[in-house]
Amino acid sequence: MAILKMARMGHPVLRQAAKRVEDPTAPEIQRLVRDMIETMDDADGTGLAAPQVHVPLRVVVFYVARDRQNEEEEEGQGGLEVPLTVLVNPELEPLTEEQSLGPEACLSLPGLAGQVPRFTRVRYSGVTPLGEPIEREAEGFHARVVQHEFDHLDGFLYPQRMSDLATLTFTSEIGRGVE
Repeated sequence: MAILKMARMGHPVLRQAAKRVEDPTAPEIQRLVRDMIETMDDADGTGLAAPQVHVPLRVVVFYVARDRQNEEEEEGQGGLEVPLTVLVNPELEPLTEEQSLGPEACLSLPGLAGQVPRFTRVRYSGVTPLGEPIEREAEGFHARVVQHEFDHLDGFLYPQRMSDLATLTFTSEIGRGVE
Protein backbone atom coordinates (compact mmCIF):
# COMPACT_ATOMS: atom_id res chain seq x y z
CA MET A 1 0.00 0.00 0.00
CA ALA A 2 1.06 3.59 -0.51
CA ILE A 3 0.22 7.13 0.51
CA LEU A 4 -0.79 8.90 -2.70
CA LYS A 5 -0.03 12.52 -3.58
CA MET A 6 -3.03 14.81 -3.13
CA ALA A 7 -4.16 17.02 -6.02
CA ARG A 8 -4.77 20.56 -4.81
CA MET A 9 -7.22 23.19 -5.99
CA GLY A 10 -6.13 24.46 -9.40
CA HIS A 11 -4.89 21.12 -10.71
CA PRO A 12 -6.67 20.16 -13.98
CA VAL A 13 -7.62 16.66 -12.70
CA LEU A 14 -9.96 18.32 -10.18
CA ARG A 15 -11.78 20.30 -12.88
CA GLN A 16 -12.76 17.44 -15.18
CA ALA A 17 -15.40 14.75 -15.04
CA ALA A 18 -13.96 11.38 -14.03
CA LYS A 19 -14.32 8.37 -16.33
CA ARG A 20 -16.39 5.27 -15.58
CA VAL A 21 -14.46 2.23 -14.44
CA GLU A 22 -14.80 -0.57 -16.98
CA ASP A 23 -14.09 -3.40 -14.53
CA PRO A 24 -14.65 -2.54 -10.85
CA THR A 25 -13.08 -5.88 -9.84
CA ALA A 26 -9.80 -5.32 -11.74
CA PRO A 27 -6.59 -5.70 -9.67
CA GLU A 28 -5.55 -2.10 -10.40
CA ILE A 29 -8.86 -0.87 -8.93
CA GLN A 30 -8.33 -3.04 -5.85
CA ARG A 31 -4.85 -1.50 -5.42
CA LEU A 32 -6.18 2.03 -6.00
CA VAL A 33 -8.86 1.53 -3.34
CA ARG A 34 -6.35 0.23 -0.78
CA ASP A 35 -4.06 3.18 -1.45
CA MET A 36 -6.96 5.67 -1.29
CA ILE A 37 -8.05 4.31 2.10
CA GLU A 38 -4.49 4.52 3.43
CA THR A 39 -4.14 8.07 2.04
CA MET A 40 -7.48 9.18 3.53
CA ASP A 41 -6.54 7.74 6.93
CA ASP A 42 -3.09 9.34 6.83
CA ALA A 43 -4.64 12.74 6.05
CA ASP A 44 -7.29 12.29 8.77
CA GLY A 45 -10.06 12.66 6.19
CA THR A 46 -13.59 11.29 6.16
CA GLY A 47 -13.79 10.85 2.39
CA LEU A 48 -11.64 10.78 -0.73
CA ALA A 49 -12.39 10.63 -4.45
CA ALA A 50 -9.97 9.18 -6.99
CA PRO A 51 -9.47 12.52 -8.83
CA GLN A 52 -8.07 13.92 -5.57
CA VAL A 53 -5.15 11.50 -5.91
CA HIS A 54 -4.60 12.28 -9.62
CA VAL A 55 -6.68 9.33 -10.89
CA PRO A 56 -9.59 10.50 -13.10
CA LEU A 57 -11.86 7.51 -12.35
CA ARG A 58 -15.29 7.31 -10.70
CA VAL A 59 -14.19 5.82 -7.37
CA VAL A 60 -14.88 7.19 -3.86
CA VAL A 61 -14.16 6.03 -0.33
CA PHE A 62 -15.75 7.49 2.82
CA TYR A 63 -17.02 6.77 6.30
CA VAL A 64 -18.97 8.74 8.88
CA ALA A 65 -18.13 8.48 12.56
CA ARG A 66 -21.10 8.59 14.95
CA ASP A 67 -19.95 11.89 16.51
CA ARG A 68 -19.70 13.55 13.07
CA GLN A 69 -23.15 12.36 11.97
CA ASN A 70 -24.64 13.95 15.09
CA GLU A 71 -23.33 17.37 14.04
CA GLU A 72 -26.23 17.84 11.61
CA GLU A 73 -28.86 15.87 13.47
CA GLU A 74 -31.40 17.50 15.73
CA GLU A 75 -30.68 16.93 19.37
CA GLY A 76 -32.08 13.64 20.60
CA GLN A 77 -32.24 11.92 17.20
CA GLY A 78 -28.75 10.40 17.36
CA GLY A 79 -26.85 9.75 14.15
CA LEU A 80 -25.83 6.43 12.74
CA GLU A 81 -22.24 5.54 12.08
CA VAL A 82 -21.55 4.78 8.42
CA PRO A 83 -18.81 2.17 8.01
CA LEU A 84 -16.03 2.51 5.49
CA THR A 85 -17.75 2.51 2.11
CA VAL A 86 -16.13 2.09 -1.29
CA LEU A 87 -18.18 2.93 -4.37
CA VAL A 88 -17.22 2.46 -8.00
CA ASN A 89 -19.25 4.25 -10.68
CA PRO A 90 -21.59 5.79 -8.09
CA GLU A 91 -24.79 7.68 -8.82
CA LEU A 92 -26.65 10.21 -6.70
CA GLU A 93 -30.30 11.26 -6.50
CA PRO A 94 -31.64 14.06 -4.26
CA LEU A 95 -34.74 12.90 -2.37
CA THR A 96 -35.89 16.40 -1.46
CA GLU A 97 -35.48 19.97 -2.66
CA GLU A 98 -34.67 21.01 0.93
CA GLN A 99 -31.09 22.09 1.52
CA SER A 100 -29.14 22.97 4.64
CA LEU A 101 -26.07 25.12 5.06
CA GLY A 102 -23.13 23.46 6.79
CA PRO A 103 -19.36 23.61 7.14
CA GLU A 104 -17.12 21.75 4.73
CA ALA A 105 -13.39 21.34 4.31
CA CYS A 106 -11.46 19.35 1.74
CA LEU A 107 -8.14 17.54 1.55
CA SER A 108 -7.56 19.28 -1.80
CA LEU A 109 -8.00 22.72 -0.19
CA PRO A 110 -5.86 22.33 2.94
CA GLY A 111 -6.42 24.87 5.67
CA LEU A 112 -9.71 26.21 4.27
CA ALA A 113 -13.37 25.71 5.18
CA GLY A 114 -16.66 27.23 4.09
CA GLN A 115 -20.43 27.06 4.51
CA VAL A 116 -21.96 24.99 1.70
CA PRO A 117 -25.64 24.33 0.89
CA ARG A 118 -26.39 20.62 0.34
CA PHE A 119 -29.53 18.53 -0.10
CA THR A 120 -30.69 17.19 3.25
CA ARG A 121 -31.65 13.73 1.93
CA VAL A 122 -30.15 11.75 -0.95
CA ARG A 123 -30.06 8.24 -2.36
CA TYR A 124 -26.81 6.88 -3.73
CA SER A 125 -25.78 3.67 -5.42
CA GLY A 126 -22.77 2.03 -7.00
CA VAL A 127 -20.80 -1.18 -6.84
CA THR A 128 -18.01 -2.34 -4.57
CA PRO A 129 -14.61 -3.42 -5.88
CA LEU A 130 -15.98 -6.96 -5.56
CA GLY A 131 -18.80 -6.08 -7.97
CA GLU A 132 -21.51 -6.12 -5.27
CA PRO A 133 -24.24 -3.47 -5.61
CA ILE A 134 -24.79 -0.88 -2.86
CA GLU A 135 -27.82 1.38 -2.56
CA ARG A 136 -28.43 3.60 0.47
CA GLU A 137 -30.33 6.65 1.58
CA ALA A 138 -28.49 9.31 3.55
CA GLU A 139 -29.28 12.42 5.54
CA GLY A 140 -27.41 14.84 7.77
CA PHE A 141 -23.61 14.75 7.68
CA HIS A 142 -23.72 11.41 5.81
CA ALA A 143 -25.59 13.10 2.93
CA ARG A 144 -23.15 16.03 3.01
CA VAL A 145 -20.09 13.74 2.77
CA VAL A 146 -21.59 11.78 -0.12
CA GLN A 147 -22.46 14.91 -2.10
CA HIS A 148 -19.01 16.41 -1.45
CA GLU A 149 -17.19 13.30 -2.69
CA PHE A 150 -19.49 12.82 -5.68
CA ASP A 151 -18.84 16.45 -6.69
CA HIS A 152 -15.17 15.55 -7.13
CA LEU A 153 -16.22 13.00 -9.75
CA ASP A 154 -17.88 15.74 -11.79
CA GLY A 155 -15.07 18.30 -11.50
CA PHE A 156 -16.51 20.46 -8.72
CA LEU A 157 -14.90 21.72 -5.50
CA TYR A 158 -17.02 22.94 -2.61
CA PRO A 159 -16.27 26.67 -3.12
CA GLN A 160 -18.13 26.38 -6.43
CA ARG A 161 -21.24 25.35 -4.46
CA MET A 162 -20.99 28.10 -1.85
CA SER A 163 -23.74 30.70 -1.92
CA ASP A 164 -21.65 33.23 0.04
CA LEU A 165 -17.88 33.26 -0.48
CA ALA A 166 -17.59 35.54 2.56
CA THR A 167 -17.90 32.35 4.65
CA LEU A 168 -14.72 30.88 3.12
CA THR A 169 -12.11 31.02 5.85
CA PHE A 170 -8.85 29.57 7.03
CA THR A 171 -9.52 26.80 9.52
CA SER A 172 -7.08 28.48 11.92
CA GLU A 173 -9.48 31.46 12.11
CA ILE A 174 -12.61 29.46 12.95
CA GLY A 175 -13.94 30.37 16.38
CA ARG A 176 -12.03 33.62 16.69
CA GLY A 177 -14.16 36.53 17.77
CA VAL A 178 -14.05 40.06 16.45
CA GLU A 179 -11.50 42.09 18.35
